[in-house]
Amino acid sequence: MIELGVNIDHVATIRQARATYEPDPVWAAVEAHLGGADGITIHLREDRRHIQDADVEKLHALAQIKLNLEMAATDEMIGIACRVKPQMAMLVPEGRHEVTTEGGLDIVAQEARLRDTVARLSEQGIVSSVFIDAEEAQVDAAARIGARVCEIHTGPYAHAFYTQGRDPESPPVVAELAKIRRAGELIRQHGMRFNAGHALNYFNVQPVAQLPGIRELHIGHAIISRAIFVGLRDAVREMKRLLREAQTAVRDR
Repeated sequence: MIELGVNIDHVATIRQARATYEPDPVWAAVEAHLGGADGITIHLREDRRHIQDADVEKLHALAQIKLNLEMAATDEMIGIACRVKPQMAMLVPEGRHEVTTEGGLDIVAQEARLRDTVARLSEQGIVSSVFIDAEEAQVDAAARIGARVCEIHTGPYAHAFYTQGRDPESPPVVAELAKIRRAGELIRQHGMRFNAGHALNYFNVQPVAQLPGIRELHIGHAIISRAIFVGLRDAVREMKRLLREAQTAVRDR
């Protein structure tokens, strides 16, 4: 059964906008759990624009579902991860001026350093994940550095879906989905776990959720946006229902 990891960064974004104590990301994690989330994702950025160090500590101590820490492969972040020991650490590219993560991690260009990072995390019992574009060279490099999970960047698919009038059968959308499918097949051939995420929402998620062998989707902005109107628990519950429906449809074909 496909799992849902809920990214709660933007709960902290709202809190930091007023430099206050609410809304509390820990409370958000509990609500997401009660809505059916299988994991919580947070990104501790270099500039601490949303999630703070104390949030990482509290969520690790109090969350009752898997914690996935998104992080740049810097000595500071590796040190924090090795001390806190989240269940999974996902290595992502990070630019100080980007609004959100833009593009996948280029493992090919920094293979030796990332192999060392994965080894350091693995020594602490942390599952290592990498956020990469749907490219064969990047998947092969992920396997060489010892990553156990590959999360495929679904941003290009989501962009095509939106610009093509939300038509899942339009050629650009079909082409982007095929790239993710092929990357997923290669990931599984290498014995790694096939995850996906970025810019997925309530309208475009089901074609991705139906891909063979996909294990987990990480979704944040769309869920937090809907939660403003319906509450986080119900927003997560609705997304989880869409994932179940998508996989049931595949089994019934």
